[in-house]
Amino acid sequence: MLDRTLRAASVALALLTPGLVFAEDQTSTTTTDVPATIDKILGASGIAVSGYLDGSYKYIDRTNPSAVRVFTTQQNSFTLNQAALQIAKQPKEGFGGLINVMAGSDASIFSSYPYNTGPSNNQFDVTQAYGQYASGPFTVIAGKFTTLQSYEVIWAPANNNTSRSILFGAVPFTHTGVRLTYVENDKLTWIGGVNNGWDQVSATTPSKTIELGTVITPTKALSITLSDLNGQALSTANAVPTPVQADAKGPYGERNSFDAVVTYTVSDPLSFGAEYLNVSQDNYQAYTGATPVLARYDGFALYATYLFTPQWRLALRGENFQDRNGFHFLGTAGCASGGACVDPAQPYAGQSTTYREFTATLSWLKTEHVELRAEVRGDHASNAVFLESSGTRNSTMMSFAVEGLYKF
Repeated sequence: MLDRTLRAASVALALLTPGLVFAEDQTSTTTTDVPATIDKILGASGIAVSGYLDGSYKYIDRTNPSAVRVFTTQQNSFTLNQAALQIAKQPKEGFGGLINVMAGSDASIFSSYPYNTGPSNNQFDVTQAYGQYASGPFTVIAGKFTTLQSYEVIWAPANNNTSRSILFGAVPFTHTGVRLTYVENDKLTWIGGVNNGWDQVSATTPSKTIELGTVITPTKALSITLSDLNGQALSTANAVPTPVQADAKGPYGERNSFDAVVTYTVSDPLSFGAEYLNVSQDNYQAYTGATPVLARYDGFALYATYLFTPQWRLALRGENFQDRNGFHFLGTAGCASGGACVDPAQPYAGQSTTYREFTATLSWLKTEHVELRAEVRGDHASNAVFLESSGTRNSTMMSFAVEGLYKF
């Protein structure tokens, strides 16, 4: 019985051996080939895919941080700020396009009208979506795209600080329309466009906003960007309409926003930046029934970044922002006809307030994909606009933050 079993096993092994040898030879020839990965396939097709995850913990010693902050609206919280994905095909000649989507707490802030009039817990936003056509020095894009203005940008890894500047929240985030770019040479670029206005997928005014810009690069180390937006806007703080205001289609005023950004790289580890912003709006009603005025806010910010080692970076920011007529932050809230503020929660509505802030952010660049940040920031206002937990008001506010970024 045992001999019969051994003989059968020997025959089976003899029959399988050629197949095993063939399989071994086949394996040895295929393992030398480099596997095709998704990024290689997309890259070969001219499609670029990138994105990031951005989460943080922030603590603020005042209960109303939104009185001056753009994103830090929670006093003590862990937050998924952004989970962003961008897919683009942008050839130097011919047709292309880009789409950039975002999920997280920042999505509700970046949302454009009419999507910014819904619940504040909106956690998804199509930040950019446009088609493009390039021919020689000309590129035209049509759809929804980011603004020309501001030193800081929506794409979180491109900023060196965790919190955003006051100036960043004082310009539009995106526009919906058409933009033409002409690259005259490697030192001068011209930009012009027509769009719906400030953060509007659907227009809230009967006329359009004109955008003009230029990028001047005298040397590789120095870059100057000048931009101007001019068009009708609702005569309310920030020109961010409520559904009732949008349906009423007015009142309107001419809004102009001029922004200048300068960046200078002293050396590989050391760079500086500066921004100046001036925004004005005529026919602005600081409170219901008031005589319309020319409202304005302006400010400047200074930046310094130093890379101590390839893994450690310090970023400093200081800014001064003057909100005349309470145009940007306090607007019409709490004020009745005749100018009397009847809401004690907004005692400075319609009044001018000057804000200053200083921020220091230390970053650990563990790998090209992983970055950890620790930040401390102090804000000061000329009026006591910051609310303490006791119910009293103060002119100062401090915050601390820890942020983690994963980039791909």
